[in-house]
Amino acid sequence: MSTEVTVPAMGESITEAVILKWLKADGDQVAADEPLCELETDKATFDLPSPVAGVLTGTRAVGATVQVGDVVAKIDATPAEKPHAITAAKIPANQVALEKPPAAQETPPRAARPEVPKIQPPADEELQPVPPAKRETPKPAATTSARSRPSLPKAPPAPSAAKPQAAGRPGCKNLSEGNGQRREPMSKVRRRIAERLVRAQHTAAMLTTFNEIDMTNVLNLREQHKEQFEQAHGVSLGLMSFFSRATAIAIKHFPVINAEIDGDDVVYHEHVNLGIAVNTERGLVVPVLRNAEAMSFPQIEAEIKRVAAAARDGKLALEELSGGTFTITNGGVFGSLLSTPILNPPQSAILGMHTIQRRPVCIGKRIRGRRMMYVALSYDHRLVDGRDAVQFLVKIKQLLEEPLAMLLED
Repeated sequence: MSTEVTVPAMGESITEAVILKWLKADGDQVAADEPLCELETDKATFDLPSPVAGVLTGTRAVGATVQVGDVVAKIDATPAEKPHAITAAKIPANQVALEKPPAAQETPPRAARPEVPKIQPPADEELQPVPPAKRETPKPAATTSARSRPSLPKAPPAPSAAKPQAAGRPGCKNLSEGNGQRREPMSKVRRRIAERLVRAQHTAAMLTTFNEIDMTNVLNLREQHKEQFEQAHGVSLGLMSFFSRATAIAIKHFPVINAEIDGDDVVYHEHVNLGIAVNTERGLVVPVLRNAEAMSFPQIEAEIKRVAAAARDGKLALEELSGGTFTITNGGVFGSLLSTPILNPPQSAILGMHTIQRRPVCIGKRIRGRRMMYVALSYDHRLVDGRDAVQFLVKIKQLLEEPLAMLLED
């Protein structure tokens, strides 16, 4: 009896996927819930488990596009029988003995040894076939000439010249002849990213406001307490938890930043589902920290560490990639000094962090070196007024420049 392996429902707005690779081959014995293949959607990559134990058969081709409910393989619930067991069951024992070659039974193993040099002769020119006329009247000069032929192995320039061509072909099937171009299909994740970015630019009245934050107090606080924090909570104290906490507090004062447009309505979210942009080999993904406003610093750090690792390994669940209401992206880890982040639809705002630089800053009447960061808030001007956007960013600046003030906020 066979059980069909079908593509399951994969979350909101996801109707198809691509088979990236099979983790098991046709004919393999699999256990229930054992991963069979990797499916890539426009949001993430996930494993498709086996519904039952049995033998995998009828797998669809790698690269095939499949819809929700499509059959991608079957599981034969009957365990696979070993070929030698089948042969022994069908052939009588006396008949098996008769089929053995007599020579193989009677000839001692050593009798075959003299033949070994003939099967695998050493590389010597004297073993090359000699014409019958030369065998009858060998000439010393000819013998000397034949033995001086070890220069023949130098002829391999031809194979070595061909090797670069053979080595250059694998993995370059789509390399066009002579024009130095390589063509490969765009992944579904990359296509989805492209669609969303173009949609954001075409549908939103996007504007960006900037500010700079003196990160000296945050960095000093982090350096003073990072070891104690890690010992107490088992996670390191990073900058993202400060920005996440400051964002959640600032949204309470400016809830429109956490809202979105739905047709002719404005949807206000009671919770801050914070998206954290993570760069992976397959492209940028944005896992979501749900109810970030209720999280403590240790909880934020632990959750960020978990979802970032899952994103890089391609193991994020689909529900962890949906439902975000606000996003933070950190271009500073790549050295970006200033940029204008693009909205993550249907969200109405996104916060961009950048690299920290020591710069001279006037404090009172003195100039001092401080560790400064430029920040950017891109927002949809259809919903968010400039005043709210600027004041929201100023609130984040105030909280981060006096980080202990975050302890006074509910």
